[in-house]
Amino acid sequence: MKYTEVNNFINGKFVQTEKPRFDVISPLDGKVISTVPLCGHSELDEAVTAAKNAFPGWSGQTSKKRSEVLYRYHNILLNHIAEIAASIHDENGKNIGEATAEVEKSIELTEFACSIPQITTGEILKVSDGVVCQTEYTPLGVVASICPFNFPHMVPHWTIPNIIALGNCVILKPSEQVPVTALKIAEMFKEAGLPDGVLNIVHGGKEMVEAICDHPGIKAVSFVGSTEIAKVVYRRATSNLKRCLALGGAKNHLLVFPDADPDMTAADITASFSGTSGQRCMAASVMVAVGNVSHIIEKLCAETRKVRPGLNLGPLISQASREKIIKYIDQSEKNGAKILVDGRLAPVEGAGDKNGFYIGPTIIEYAHPENMPAEEVFGPVFEIVHVRSLDEAIELENNSPYGNAASAFTQSGGLADEVASRASAGMIGVNIGVPVPREPFSFGGWNDSKFGAGDLTGKGGIEFWTQLKKVTKKWKKQEKTNWMS
Repeated sequence: MKYTEVNNFINGKFVQTEKPRFDVISPLDGKVISTVPLCGHSELDEAVTAAKNAFPGWSGQTSKKRSEVLYRYHNILLNHIAEIAASIHDENGKNIGEATAEVEKSIELTEFACSIPQITTGEILKVSDGVVCQTEYTPLGVVASICPFNFPHMVPHWTIPNIIALGNCVILKPSEQVPVTALKIAEMFKEAGLPDGVLNIVHGGKEMVEAICDHPGIKAVSFVGSTEIAKVVYRRATSNLKRCLALGGAKNHLLVFPDADPDMTAADITASFSGTSGQRCMAASVMVAVGNVSHIIEKLCAETRKVRPGLNLGPLISQASREKIIKYIDQSEKNGAKILVDGRLAPVEGAGDKNGFYIGPTIIEYAHPENMPAEEVFGPVFEIVHVRSLDEAIELENNSPYGNAASAFTQSGGLADEVASRASAGMIGVNIGVPVPREPFSFGGWNDSKFGAGDLTGKGGIEFWTQLKKVTKKWKKQEKTNWMS
């Protein structure tokens, strides 16, 4: 195996277990590169105990002292970008450029966490003669972050830096499909001087997720994954009186108008739906063609044919994912859709291995919007539907059960503003295929793309991972009194 076996990281040490192990298979060539234990309640108990023991000391540190650890960690990340990117490439399949960009985003997220002492200063106000009210952010205690396969480094950094900067201790549960990169996170935080027990990593599948939702020692849970599982996690965690924010899937609509810049639109949409092999909840999913945009579709197809498996397109995470997407394309064609660009038999080129889980980018055009399935594809597949007006386009977008992102491609400010105000999505783009906000703005969708209140990153994350304490003070009796004094 290319990597040593993966183990839990509890109280600052990697801990072996006798639990059954799961093969970690590289999507690049189908080979086993490591193994990971499928743990459950007993291992989680150990991690929670370690986190509980570490919490008084860590939360008792000043925010400046906690940030000093994050500054050191930030510098370690800067010095190991290539190493981390290689790990992501091996276990997730992203090409090195995409993997490097993922690490760079993790660095940006860590930079935001370093600034938290300047953001969480609280408020203070004299509310009456001799009476002062103030607020302060206080940590929750032990919390958990359940992460997906598609961003093995970035998504943990949506949560971990903010969680520990705010004084909490955290249990990370990575996807069992991509656990290797999580080990590097543990090693680098250890090197940065993070006290033992503040960060713990436990591995497993369904049993571990259920254990996290049920454990009485865990105060809050975040989850990123499919909508189907996000609903289950949210219901189970909140039924146990935990705070929970569960992010699900999406089917993001891009409204394209005839006045859109053809070259920019084609290039941006292609990069959006094929980047990371379409395995991201912010990928472009559907072009809602408003009026005659045939000239843009033609350029889009030409641009898409430049994206080739193994050369500049990575594989899917598993053979099962590949088979599911091929079945989806087959069924669409059977139901009368037109395949404008067909990636099902695209050859693997460049350094790609023919045993990898590759599929080429595919564009499907539907004669009628109602023929397009509502389900998320989660692969390099882009669908086109045609409407006659803006109102029809907005209605189509609003009818989607999801609500992560929507974009308008146009040179008209009026049209762009209309889409931004009427689209039922939490993140809006104008001539942007992947409208992910940068810090300090937070990430979070609407509808069936998110369950729970607030957002996970940026300032929204600060509110989720803390509770607000309100303190009212009076030091001496005042001659003039009112209801406050």
